[in-house]
Amino acid sequence: MAGQHLETAMQIIRVGILGAARIAPKAVIDPARDNPEFQIVAVAARDKGRAEAFASEYGIPFVADGYSALITRQDVDLVYVALPHAAHQEWSIAALKAGKSVLCEKPFAMNAAGARIMTAAAEEAGLPLIEAFHNRFHRVMRRAVEIIASGELGKLIEAEAVFDVEIPYSPTELRWAPAQGGGALMDLGCYCVHALRTIAGCEPTIVSADCTIVHGVDETTVAELRFPSGLRAKMHTSMKSPAFTAPLRIRGEKGVMEITNFLAPQIGCRFTVEIDDKCREEPTEGPSTYAAQLAHVGDVLLRGAQPLTGGADAIANMACIDAIYAAAGYKRPTDG
Repeated sequence: MAGQHLETAMQIIRVGILGAARIAPKAVIDPARDNPEFQIVAVAARDKGRAEAFASEYGIPFVADGYSALITRQDVDLVYVALPHAAHQEWSIAALKAGKSVLCEKPFAMNAAGARIMTAAAEEAGLPLIEAFHNRFHRVMRRAVEIIASGELGKLIEAEAVFDVEIPYSPTELRWAPAQGGGALMDLGCYCVHALRTIAGCEPTIVSADCTIVHGVDETTVAELRFPSGLRAKMHTSMKSPAFTAPLRIRGEKGVMEITNFLAPQIGCRFTVEIDDKCREEPTEGPSTYAAQLAHVGDVLLRGAQPLTGGADAIANMACIDAIYAAAGYKRPTDG
């Protein structure tokens, strides 16, 4: 219904950004410049001076006097929530209640309970609430899902997803802040969990998990998962790594699929499928994951497409993260 309204009332989706975040230029500001269906119209930050500097740097016309002022603006159709993890629930719900569609950064919430509350709010508002797993919308991940669904690999036997990158410790770095939902699994490993769940098409149980706790958060997390289909999977994520790495590998009874960089193919990726000792390369070029994400948001809001993320998918992803932490015996400060 919201998509139909936007389609008949306007052709441009006006975006307000909550949070002068480092991810915002890459995630929405730059892609919007190349997508005529979007216009960045306003930004708000906890510190208005920071928001003003951000707006000046990126050519954003208006600086709202706080988050509430932004989500109630009449010239905002979509709110991009780029706030710390702990604030996703509050401000996504507030934006929905203000009649705005929402693109919320990952991880969706602090836990599955929060994700359920957010999803219920979106259903009550009748508006899209999309989780920003940007890689899910790229041609590489879409093609991987197609290949699995085709049965070309046969029954899936094992899979592995890794996302490691160095995030140096700082007391002001939110990803090292326990109360803000920091930690490798929440910020990085959520992609691994999402990729494995997407490939499997069902929900796993956790066989084992281990967290290396540093400064109150998981610096590194490893887990073994088992899916009802019989697929066994491993994931590894760490904020202590000499180099960025994000491979995804799936082995089936008939063949193997490997993606060297499932997270951001636009910065370098090799996607291969090997069946009966014959190996082919799948294309990886094209718009960035972030451009693909924004295009998908346009399809949802303007053309009534079903969101690929958010809703039941977001709840299930957070439930899996909760279960991994529980299996590792790590009680987060925010678990109560």
